[in-house]
Amino acid sequence: MENVKCIFENKNMGKGLNKIESWDVVIKPKSSWFKLNLRELIRYYDLLVMFIKRDIVTVYKQTVLGPLWYFIQPILTTAVYILVFGKIAGMSTDGLPKPVFYLCGIIIWNYFSECFIKTSDTFLTNQNIFGKIYFPRLIVPISKVVSGLIKFCIQFILFLGFYLYYMFQEGYSYGPTWYLVLLPVLLVLMGMVGLGFGLLFTSLTSKYRDFKFLIQFGVQLVMYASPIIYPLGSLEDGSTLKTVISLNPLSHIIEYFKYAFLGKAEIIDWGIWYSGLFTILVLFIGIIVFNRTEKNFVDTI
Repeated sequence: MENVKCIFENKNMGKGLNKIESWDVVIKPKSSWFKLNLRELIRYYDLLVMFIKRDIVTVYKQTVLGPLWYFIQPILTTAVYILVFGKIAGMSTDGLPKPVFYLCGIIIWNYFSECFIKTSDTFLTNQNIFGKIYFPRLIVPISKVVSGLIKFCIQFILFLGFYLYYMFQEGYSYGPTWYLVLLPVLLVLMGMVGLGFGLLFTSLTSKYRDFKFLIQFGVQLVMYASPIIYPLGSLEDGSTLKTVISLNPLSHIIEYFKYAFLGKAEIIDWGIWYSGLFTILVLFIGIIVFNRTEKNFVDTI
């Protein structure tokens, strides 16, 4: 990695000599709260790759099943949903096979929760590194978003297996729609909203540790307020419950994702625009708060 050096000025007042040495890279305090400095992020690309490899390889490094946990977790979650919500509660799945319906919502939701939870403790888990060496702090949360996308791709293969199996089974009728072209947009929105909330909460938890205990609980509440275990169309039109769930920006991303592959979901015309504007706003606020906290978080922690 390129060595980082600072401007050094040596003044000899007695002889009236000024000596200024110029270096390749100059580290200066951020003058603006909202400053991404994309050129600097690109220069530390190798560090970003290292963090991504660490997140993927070391998570299950000392486990017996290793990377198989990427498949086991969604399978077990789907089995529980089928038993509790499908069999016992008898909730509708729009006539779709239960494994496909639940998996479709689970994998896209897991991507959001992975981005949010992993980035929400950036300052706490990396305080030793941040206090010893300089590099753009945003690299760490960005690496969580990219590694979460890799995990999503692995679980997406599992979903495709069930998807294709049940597609050719008698009694089921579903298939992909042209909304598949929006898949990259949906993934970007899901990752960025998770990143935005993560940047905001990691800044808050560096000073107020109470937020750390609310994150897991809050994620579960938001999950039930999203159309993962039930179709949005099954709720009564005009009801307060449906209005509240429609105001959840994640609901529209999930519904668009389901409709892209299954062809059955309630699509609201303004939904994707609402989710996009909400994502931009949250990400903007998250970066501002993150940059402000970055300046003195070491003293706080």
